[in-house]
Amino acid sequence: GHPRVLRCHLIEARDLAPRDLSGTSDPFARVSCCGHTLETAVIKKTRFPHWDEVLEFELAEGKLGAAMLSVEVWDWDIVGKNDFLGRVEFPLDTICTDPTKGWFQLLPFPSTAEDHGGQLGALRLAVRLVEDRVLPPSYYQPLIQLLTEPILCPGQVATKLVKIFLGQGLAVPLLDYLTTRELARTTDPNTLFRSNSLASKSVEQFMKVVGLPYLHEVLKPVVNRIFEEKKYVELDPGKMELSRSRRISFKGSLSEARVRESSLELLKGYLGNIVDAIVGSVEKCPLLMRVAFKQLRRRVEERFPSAQHEEVRYFSISGFLFLRFFAPAVLTPKLFSLREQHADPRTGRTLLLLAK
Repeated sequence: GHPRVLRCHLIEARDLAPRDLSGTSDPFARVSCCGHTLETAVIKKTRFPHWDEVLEFELAEGKLGAAMLSVEVWDWDIVGKNDFLGRVEFPLDTICTDPTKGWFQLLPFPSTAEDHGGQLGALRLAVRLVEDRVLPPSYYQPLIQLLTEPILCPGQVATKLVKIFLGQGLAVPLLDYLTTRELARTTDPNTLFRSNSLASKSVEQFMKVVGLPYLHEVLKPVVNRIFEEKKYVELDPGKMELSRSRRISFKGSLSEARVRESSLELLKGYLGNIVDAIVGSVEKCPLLMRVAFKQLRRRVEERFPSAQHEEVRYFSISGFLFLRFFAPAVLTPKLFSLREQHADPRTGRTLLLLAK
């Protein structure tokens, strides 16, 4: 079957006629098509209601003929009959060829084109007719299998989605859609993208797929150096392994301070090289990553526009770029193909402290 859906997006109205003693109205919209009727919510005490509601009608197969879409605006009354405020009508055959969108002058019963001096106000809406082509189930089996196999692991689901949309050239719109939905649900910017949601995992997998060569170019020299040097690094006195030669200093006291000092120097050196490599690699960062993060920054600014949240637009990007990209690669280089083998315990401890 080929179900067709008529989607009517009621946005707002303006300059509606006052029907209450207060000089306002309690307007709602009633939409009718092919024998079906749906209504919006009632907006109290206003002549400028903003509904932003989408009403959908599933249309029967076959020709539409002279079918009409009727949109009426009424004033709701708790006692007595509702008061009529105006209407607009659209032939469905015109909507099939061209979606309808914009402001439309409300007309009285019956709908006529004569001028009524704008007394009934105007209605802003968008109408679209969408036809879904549904194939037999067998056509969808490869996609279903692809998406359902890793369903217990969000990271794998995200990887599959990202690769599918990358192949279609739609990775950035996909990430924009997912992150925008998560932004809409987030009230505290300090928790933004902290959970392993589909949006967070998708951006993370997107960076690994698109940015792995870039990551190697930035981090591999420093990571290789750490593996080759095998320096002893420790900041926690409770974990320091002081050999007999290290244990006795010139005055016979423990040399924990010297171990800590040398460890700090080594970590600062490694970290300085990593930060310099990242900062100096701006032009090498894949264009697709930069476009995605530019869009993310814009969405975060729209969601948290106040001055007190000015830095959230930067935290949202650094949270992905550093906490989910560079730092994990430093911590476990093998998972990012920076090394063929996992680090030995000493080198692993250095990488852990460095990532922290």
